[in-house]
Amino acid sequence: MKRHLIGIGGVGMSALATALKRLGDEVTGADRNLSTPNIRFLESIGVRCFPDDGSGVDSSTDEVVVSTAIEPGNPGLAKAESLGIPVTHRAKALARTLAGYRLVAVVGTCGKSTVTAMLGHVLAECGMDPMCVNGANVPGWEGAVRFGRGEYAVAEVDESDKSLVAFSPYAAIVTNASADHYSEEEMNEVFDAFVKDLPGPLVDGRTRSDPDPDLVVPVPGRHNRQNADLAVRMAVALGCAPADAIAAMRTFGGVERRLQRIASPSAAVYDDYAHNPEKLHAMWTTVAEAHPGGICVVWRPHGYAPLRKMKDALAAMFNEAAGPKDRLLLLPVYDAGGTTDRSINSDALAALLRPGLCELVPDLDAAFEWIAAHSREFAAFVTCGARDPGLPELARRIAGIADFQGQSTNERT
Repeated sequence: MKRHLIGIGGVGMSALATALKRLGDEVTGADRNLSTPNIRFLESIGVRCFPDDGSGVDSSTDEVVVSTAIEPGNPGLAKAESLGIPVTHRAKALARTLAGYRLVAVVGTCGKSTVTAMLGHVLAECGMDPMCVNGANVPGWEGAVRFGRGEYAVAEVDESDKSLVAFSPYAAIVTNASADHYSEEEMNEVFDAFVKDLPGPLVDGRTRSDPDPDLVVPVPGRHNRQNADLAVRMAVALGCAPADAIAAMRTFGGVERRLQRIASPSAAVYDDYAHNPEKLHAMWTTVAEAHPGGICVVWRPHGYAPLRKMKDALAAMFNEAAGPKDRLLLLPVYDAGGTTDRSINSDALAALLRPGLCELVPDLDAAFEWIAAHSREFAAFVTCGARDPGLPELARRIAGIADFQGQSTNERT
């Protein structure tokens, strides 16, 4: 089968493309930005990528796959419809791709990517060779995919558009539920319905339990200890020996853009995907605790609608979490194109923040210039936000500042 994925550069679509390719399909794709690391990786494994102008769709295409983000006027989608080519939602395509495995679905408002990676790592270390499809790239995997031939598949399942109904998992982890795309009440209703008829085990993080005292987690933060506990509990429920699962977690190498420490001879620089109040709070408090000398966080809102919805909650979180030595560099909303209401931007959030906390910066270069001029004032730097591929690159630029100060948890107080 020849399948064409529109928006293939996004992590969810690129993961699906990788899985399809490894399972034997011919895969092509289109994206507005063909210069990202995900695109380069896909091309390296033989996935041909086209501009988002419809040129990648032709009479030899058997199926076009889209996500909810693809708008009706997309050129590739219009061409598929004109040629009578079937169009399938990403969730349905992923569910079909993993149909030969016993699927362990990871759902929840926060922590899905980390828990998926942790569970995949533990199962692999315990000899179960799982197939894993994540919502974030994982060091040592093929982007966001671990190809395995064992009995189980582990997949991050998205609740943002309620497309999780496409899946019929054997087992599931619910990491947590809070207001994000929907109210907390509606999120709980969605997750309850999703796990109601599971034939296999459920590990529900909404009912907290104390993690095993022997659990050692090599990534920082109390939230990651909770994530690791969920992964270990599921691994044991699937047949791993408890001692083996706990030992495997000690060698977990982390997830890209999930409090990822950027390599540097001295600088404390992190990159993180945090984009809603709960995730940003977990990131901020974890880094601030490790680096009490003050942190500088560069953040870009990932969409106009999310900023409009979360503005007040974001302001309350930043005002509460940030210490007197901390600073927030606030970038404009990441504009992914398409039709949307652009009547709000980051200045509306900045107006709600306490004096002296925030600096509005127009772009990534301006953020870097500000940091270069103030590098001696902070113990650590964080770039964070969803979507913008320039944020990890900015983190690497910051780590390269030669006179960077404040490098260890004990050096500055």
